Amino acid sequence: MARQKGIIKLEGRIGDLSFYKSGGEYLARAKGGVDGDRIKNDPAFARTRENGAEFGAAGKASKLLRGVFKAPISQSADKKVASRLTTAMLKVVQADTTNGRGERNVIDGDLNLLQGFEFNGETGLDEVIKATYTVSFDRATGQAQVSVEFLDPSMELEQVEGATQARLTVGIAAVDFSNSEFEVDVVQSASIDIASKVASTIDTSASISANSNQPVFVVLGIEYYQTVNGELYIINNKDSRSLAMVAVDMP
Repeated sequence: MARQKGIIKLEGRIGDLSFYKSGGEYLARAKGGVDGDRIKNDPAFARTRENGAEFGAAGKASKLLRGVFKAPISQSADKKVASRLTTAMLKVVQADTTNGRGERNVIDGDLNLLQGFEFNGETGLDEVIKATYTVSFDRATGQAQVSVEFLDPSMELEQVEGATQARLTVGIAAVDFSNSEFEVDVVQSASIDIASKVASTIDTSASISANSNQPVFVVLGIEYYQTVNGELYIINNKDSRSLAMVAVDMP
């Protein structure tokens, strides 16, 4: 690796040299590594091809799932969610006991390993909601319900500076990984007074078509708001938001 000097900075490739920008610096490096054709065909690189195929399957599934819950993820996820979810999805692929190396996939893997995944790795759901909650899903009706039992919201909800209210986000999706298709429903709960000391139960439901034959995922998140003249304005700070995979149901 070499640093570019001078007034004109280059990006791209000239001959065996690649010019690029990284971390605010303009760098250059010579072409190296093993020839691509050799990796594709040489028996010595069989493991490399197998690992690449499975990593690709995990990456594709991760991208699809992020697209499924795009709206709540965009509000809550950290900057490394793509790589973290791909890593988690790779473990799903590697749990496939049906197919051989290089052919293992998400569908035959163990998608239950995704339960508990935090889309905001810096703010876990249990750090924000300290109350007891239950998650149920009825495949026959397609309805998922999340019930949060607050004994004292002021003590069981993270107190965020400037916030007066919070809302829960519940999302449910049936995902067809084979055809990259999905059905999703995302809803928000009624607002919760985060300073209240009165016990209450917040029930929030979301639903998909009945009797889906696809894996079903349920996410639960929370967002904070400030009340101004009767209107709710979201607190623009992802440190105060969280979103987690709270249920995975296989057909």
